[in-house]
Amino acid sequence: MPIYRAPVEDFRFIIHEMLEVEKHRDLPQFEDLSPDLIDDILSGAAKICEEVLQPINQSGDEEGCHFENGTVRTPKGFKESYRAYVEGGWGGLGAPAEYGGAGMPELLTMALSEMGMAANQSLAMYPMLTAGAYTALFAIGPDWMKKTIGPKMVSGEWAGTMCLTEPGCGTDLRLMKTKAVEQPDGTYKMTGTKIFISGGDQDLTGNIIHMVIAKIPDENGQIHDDLSTVNFFMVPKVLVDEDGKMGARNAVNTGGIEHKMGIKGQATCVLNFDGAKAWRLGPKPVPPKPGEKRSTSAGMAGMFIIMNAARLGVGVQSIGLGDVAYQNAYAYAHERRVGRALTGAKEPDKSADLEIVHPDVKRMLLQARSFVEGARALACWTTLNMAIAHSVRPDAEAAGYLADLMTPVIKAFCTDMGFEATNLAMQVYGGHGYIRDNGVEQFVRDARINQTYEGANGVQAMDLVGRKLGRKGGAAPMALFNTLTTWIAENEKDTAMAPYVKGVKRGTEALQGATMWLAANAIQNPNDAGAGAVDYLRLMGNTVFALMWGKMAKASLGKDDPLHKDKLMCARYWMERMVPECPMLLERIQSGSAVVMALE
Repeated sequence: MPIYRAPVEDFRFIIHEMLEVEKHRDLPQFEDLSPDLIDDILSGAAKICEEVLQPINQSGDEEGCHFENGTVRTPKGFKESYRAYVEGGWGGLGAPAEYGGAGMPELLTMALSEMGMAANQSLAMYPMLTAGAYTALFAIGPDWMKKTIGPKMVSGEWAGTMCLTEPGCGTDLRLMKTKAVEQPDGTYKMTGTKIFISGGDQDLTGNIIHMVIAKIPDENGQIHDDLSTVNFFMVPKVLVDEDGKMGARNAVNTGGIEHKMGIKGQATCVLNFDGAKAWRLGPKPVPPKPGEKRSTSAGMAGMFIIMNAARLGVGVQSIGLGDVAYQNAYAYAHERRVGRALTGAKEPDKSADLEIVHPDVKRMLLQARSFVEGARALACWTTLNMAIAHSVRPDAEAAGYLADLMTPVIKAFCTDMGFEATNLAMQVYGGHGYIRDNGVEQFVRDARINQTYEGANGVQAMDLVGRKLGRKGGAAPMALFNTLTTWIAENEKDTAMAPYVKGVKRGTEALQGATMWLAANAIQNPNDAGAGAVDYLRLMGNTVFALMWGKMAKASLGKDDPLHKDKLMCARYWMERMVPECPMLLERIQSGSAVVMALE
């Protein structure tokens, strides 16, 4: 059975030493973040994930979910584990206190999420999805929903989902066919089918609050193949009135569950809305004036709240999976005996040396570990920037740009690298990694979906290149380059920091070159942006990871304990083994799109 030990010590290092969170008590939700409180939360999260979620991860994968008589049953033990999780208040860790939550900042809810995903992604996704749904509800829902529905979701009595994808419509929402027709009482009647809905049905909670996007027909009863009438809706599985009283079952029916290669304990459903009662969240579409083009509906705002949270959450899923896969591979490499060290037998009295003596095994393990710890630092740094963006600090605007820019990077780069980390961990096992009993192959299967859902990684790359780079005159990339060059200037005279400054500088120069090349060429030939987008996102991810490792190296210099010595080792690995990709990625971007577009 696989093992898992939550990275409490590493989170402490990042929060206290790298980010120096004690200096940020002026931020919203940070006022009461004492070291003792942070430690209590991290330790408690570790305990519930290690002792309650992780033990049923492998069995949940083997059993999977069941679809019987139109309802879903989760694997054995999921009900009990879910109940222990929500009764401990973990589902409401980041929710507002006025609605029953603990009001903790995203810096800590992200740490909980990573531990949960590492321990049992299938089970941890249920409360994660609920948190995304209630966050959107608190942001744009009417008061009665906040007061009657929100607290039930925060407590975990009810769950939440996000319903976007349809059989003929994934990322391109213009093609969506689900429609919502307004009724005399101001509610809507929704008709359509959604697929790939995580947590779409389950036996864990008494109700499910579906957050759905659909089109509102225009004044002529027509729906358009554009974004002009797309709106965000609240659709409960069981109807709820404004006083919180539950009524009849809504016309939301489960058509089946998807049979997947991974996250088999997570109920991924087909949902049919057969005239279901729905409540609109956000403004109603405004018909265009004569001669005007139809513009994107303002009613999509709620969707972006839940979608951006999901994109960050999916990136964190891959950090967790990379970590648990690394931990098991590292343990296996210290148990398995095979061959002799290249420089001579390390244990001549044994039949063979331990696998850990071999350079390529060390390389695979260091590759996985340097990704995991670098990604964890980036996620923490980004959530801190999100908090700064909601403050009145002078750097609030720049912090917001950085957080916005990092969203597709965390989603795409971290899921690509997380899948690579799980693959490397499986490779450390050799043939035994392919055997289900050892458990590591599950991490590979679970990690693979993270590259495709909540917007496939190529779409994330195009969002980065096509939208975020040029928005507001390039404010976001300018904020990032200012951050990079300022850090370089602050540390380049420190001889002990020279290897790390060199790596950050090399990545920065390649990223600046790629940004300038795209600015000069992509307008004339948009295919140049499309062909180079994935490489550009990887280049940005590589460079920002170098910055994270530079920050962690600075916090570790002069300290002789194992944690800090290992940080310097991993920092050197990233600078020496990963940053050299940056000039290569620049060259590929600058090659343009001609050969790519030659494929008929």
